[in-house]
Amino acid sequence: MSDLSVDEPVDVASAAGELMWELMSRPWGQVSPSVYETGRLVTLAPWLVGHNDRVSYLLGTQRPDGSWGELDGYGLVPTLSATEAMLSALLRGDSDIDPAVLTESAARGLRVLSRWLDETPGPALPDTPAIEIIVPALVALINAHVGSLPRLEPGAREPLRLPSGMSDAPLAAIRQRVASGAVLPEKLLHALEVAGESAVGCPAVSPTPIGTVGASPAATAAWLGHGTPPDPGHPARRHLEAVALRHGGPVPVGLPITVFERGWVLSLLARAGIAFDVPPEMLADLRAAIGPSGTPAGAGLPADADSTSVALYALSLLGMPQEPDSLWAYRTPTHFCTWQGEQGSSVSVNAHVLDAFGQYVAARPTAFARYAPAIGMLSAWLRDRQRADGSWEDRWHASPYYATVSCALALREFGGPASEPAVRKAVRWVLETQREDGSWGRWTGTAEETAYAVQLLLLAGEPGGELAERGRDAAARGYRYLLRSAGGADGPALWHDKDLYLPMAVVRAAVLAALHLAQESRLVVDYIGQV
Repeated sequence: MSDLSVDEPVDVASAAGELMWELMSRPWGQVSPSVYETGRLVTLAPWLVGHNDRVSYLLGTQRPDGSWGELDGYGLVPTLSATEAMLSALLRGDSDIDPAVLTESAARGLRVLSRWLDETPGPALPDTPAIEIIVPALVALINAHVGSLPRLEPGAREPLRLPSGMSDAPLAAIRQRVASGAVLPEKLLHALEVAGESAVGCPAVSPTPIGTVGASPAATAAWLGHGTPPDPGHPARRHLEAVALRHGGPVPVGLPITVFERGWVLSLLARAGIAFDVPPEMLADLRAAIGPSGTPAGAGLPADADSTSVALYALSLLGMPQEPDSLWAYRTPTHFCTWQGEQGSSVSVNAHVLDAFGQYVAARPTAFARYAPAIGMLSAWLRDRQRADGSWEDRWHASPYYATVSCALALREFGGPASEPAVRKAVRWVLETQREDGSWGRWTGTAEETAYAVQLLLLAGEPGGELAERGRDAAARGYRYLLRSAGGADGPALWHDKDLYLPMAVVRAAVLAALHLAQESRLVVDYIGQV
């Protein structure tokens, strides 16, 4: 038996109501600052409000070993960006920043980069968006800088090498295409900053009505250029100023994320059975966002199967089912792609498509024949990609707990009897990986990952099965950990973009969902009362 003391339950309904108000009052979304994106603005937009605060943010987030970012290769992109930003500030002679401090920071970053790039093969790096063009672009910039900085110690002026197996050919092809003025794929706009000088005023690129290019501060700044500041009334400048003021200078890796945030928050709360009032205009906006090819996560991004399927699933759960025909655009012979031309595949995207089809059929049983073949295909494809230990891993999140809860819950609800062994295997994996303090996590225990584990145990566990007692114990310990986590929105960034990011409202919704399920579970409540 656990020796944890009894804690007061959370008023989940009130917290969900507050979350709805926040989503309406901040429609662009709530996203953590990004080292990568902030570093790009230090280089590309020194004229932008908050410049010194961005430099201070980078200096303050550098690790003792000289790196930035997380483990397992996730630090390479932010460390390249921050180091290059320090070098750019030195070369410009930014007057308000101590050159000695910048020099020391850049030298430490260069030392760790030299070691990482020599030791880490390209295929071993995380599958984060645009990494294959971001790394060569930043390595080239850094190598162009170091020879011009005599303050750097001789060892720090050695050119950096690309990781083995990585080429600069894709970057060269993209730069050639941007320079040609040809129409660019929408997904490329999110990383337009890699195009260098060709990005400045590129005639094939137009900011959205809110002023963003590719929902990326770095891409927007690259399009504006780093010379003479644009007119104060320029929509792109006004957009960057608004984004920079969000965190007092540092900027997120992507904004806006309106549809993504609302779809995930609504589906997490509704799937858990939380009673909450959804603003009617939020549902109307979500429904209106879904066009013939689906919906993007936010303005400036391409439509994708993930945002589309989660929005459709949320609408069905909340009593507004909409025909999911737009998802057929993403079907391949074997699975559903995130967008056309995707390299690789995502288990979480396919799990969300399964949710969307399955929940729509539950609301509209006459549609069963139309969607049953795809539901069967998706279920089999997901089962085939389960790892031997019972988990799944995914290209859109650093944690296997996110991928596993996405796949296991979709299979449990819509995968049929053939999926039951896979779901049980996932539950067993969750039970076997809980930490001593009751949490779960890839690198350390986090509220977000613990929330996913608790959801899986309470939505997919078997109350009378062989794992029932272990599941009750584990869920109760996880619940107690969540009560101590103060909402979990300040946890580490785990979501994949150019840099890892934390969608604060989404994580809060995941924690609320887990708390509600635990508080509604008599097994957990009764168990806590015994300890």
